[in-house]
Amino acid sequence: MRDPAEEPVLLQIHAGPMANCLYIVGDPATRRAVVVDPAFEPLELMARAESEGFEVEAVFATHTHPDHVGGALMGFEIPGIAELLASHDLPVYIHDVEAEHMIRQTGVGEASVRRYRDGDVLEIGALTARVLHTPGHSPGSSGLLVGHKLVAGDTLFVQGVGRIDLPGSDPEAMFHSLRRLAQLPPETEIYPGHDYGPAPSSTIAQELARNPYLRPQTLEQWRMMMG
Repeated sequence: MRDPAEEPVLLQIHAGPMANCLYIVGDPATRRAVVVDPAFEPLELMARAESEGFEVEAVFATHTHPDHVGGALMGFEIPGIAELLASHDLPVYIHDVEAEHMIRQTGVGEASVRRYRDGDVLEIGALTARVLHTPGHSPGSSGLLVGHKLVAGDTLFVQGVGRIDLPGSDPEAMFHSLRRLAQLPPETEIYPGHDYGPAPSSTIAQELARNPYLRPQTLEQWRMMMG
């Protein structure tokens, strides 16, 4: 049995017209936290963390698409990391392959950027979170696994997956990333980057049973399914 006091607090906040999911991941003991993908309502996300009694120590970006970190998208400017850092001095964690792109897109200074890679560990208070690099939707797409909870970004949705027809997407890499996630313990809770499914979160066991994109066992089967 898990001790509830040792489980991370994970708060999911919905924002923007694309049903984005923003997250606060915190340690209930030390009240330290990180915020994940703070786009559309970055300051509201910080205010929510503070209202819950958390001190935010860092920002974690699952990837650099503007609807997750802010910036220009289809003629609109989405508030995000730049607006957050204008009032909060925080490090921003992003996969190494997308760091330069994020700097150009958001205007965030190099001094604020922390480059992560697969398997890197982030300390959230007394909790340990591990980076899972899951390319496919974008080259640096990554999830943050803390305890038995995975913030999956745009790799795995509830009964769906992220798009693989965008610039920088890689269908073959997505297949391998999905197979990797499928090997996580079945009780692992999945928290997606968008609330596009029948529920705001799921588990690996539920996705293996219901998500058609996890059914292909070989790259050939995946290619046939995806056309």
